[in-house]
Amino acid sequence: MGGTNLDECPECGSRSLSHDTERAEVVCNGCGLVVRESLLDCGPDWRAFDSEQMNKRSHTGAPLTYTLHDLGMSTIIDWRNKDASGREISSASKAQMYRLRKWQQRIRVSNSLERNLARALTEMDALSSRLDLPKNVREMAAKIYRRAVEKGLTRGRSIEGVSAASIYFACRQYGVPRTLDEISDTARLNRKEIGKTYRFVARELGLTPRPSSPLDYIERFGSELRLSGEVRSKAREIVTQAIKQMGVTSGRGPTGICAAALYIASVILGERKTQKEVAHVAGVTEVTIRNRYKEMVEKLNLDVAV
Repeated sequence: MGGTNLDECPECGSRSLSHDTERAEVVCNGCGLVVRESLLDCGPDWRAFDSEQMNKRSHTGAPLTYTLHDLGMSTIIDWRNKDASGREISSASKAQMYRLRKWQQRIRVSNSLERNLARALTEMDALSSRLDLPKNVREMAAKIYRRAVEKGLTRGRSIEGVSAASIYFACRQYGVPRTLDEISDTARLNRKEIGKTYRFVARELGLTPRPSSPLDYIERFGSELRLSGEVRSKAREIVTQAIKQMGVTSGRGPTGICAAALYIASVILGERKTQKEVAHVAGVTEVTIRNRYKEMVEKLNLDVAV
């Protein structure tokens, strides 16, 4: 039965098949025929009852990652001076391990391209940590930077600028609410430089960024303002209504619209926050909030008691 199609039973044509892992068989639920036997078990040859045992007994290393310049394929000599049994090694062995670590670090970075990647990805990891970004965003940002290096887009531009631009693009693509101002402040770089580099890299690599929406920022800003779920839900409703209404959101910054919606919702539901408080959290001016507030109240016919 080695060449039997596992999608259906050859006896009755049923597609309801069960995989019996203990007996290494595939059995038809309709007629009971053993469709296939002696299946290979591709799982581990050991059992683990917790994450610690899983890590200790695993025969494989960590998965490949774009956030390391060598994709995580090279070995690393541990910094702890202990042998396989956990005992301290001798002084002579410590000196030898020190020299081996030094040479191993030199070998891992063998040319200018790898040096560039190693420095940039270390910078990106530090910036991503300060921005508290998830792993998928970090991986995508690292991919974008690698492509930029391969196409020679980093020549004449700072590593920090291209790194920050890659992170900003990844944040927008995954809908992670991080503004250009936040990234520039965290990276301690000029906002215009990051924006210019971002547009250049996106154009040269043929990347189409996901449009930033005011809805992306509601939960985060609402949480920082300590607004209830009811107020956040009301703000989301106001923003959704504004997006549908032609001319309310077009040409307006998403953070300004989000800030105004949160302010309006807080007033309507009696959890009033000052325009100054909302402006500080959203990173916009009080004038921007007042302008968006007036436009939204007028065009959406909102009943707000000021």
